[in-house]
Amino acid sequence: MTAILAAALVLAPAYAATGALPGQTAQQDMQNAGHHTKQAANDTGHAAKKTSKRAAHATKKNSKKAWHATKRGTKKAARRTGNTAKGAARGAKKGAQQPANPQQ
Repeated sequence: MTAILAAALVLAPAYAATGALPGQTAQQDMQNAGHHTKQAANDTGHAAKKTSKRAAHATKKNSKKAWHATKRGTKKAARRTGNTAKGAARGAKKGAQQPANPQQ
């Protein structure tokens, strides 16, 4: 019993230093690296998709907002221009009816 324990203690550091099976460990490391690379690519793809959707939504929202603001501004300008033109026409009409007094 003591001999088995002693042999185990002597061989354990050598076994731990080299690993279980060098060929399988390297292969498993490569498989793990490939798996992690695949996961990273998937995560990157999902992040890009999410960001693209957010950007597209923000662009659509702000374009619609700008369109509405332009529409309101155009209507407002048309009303004000119309009122100014009407006022100018009324003033011209009034001026034509009452000539200016040149002696004043």
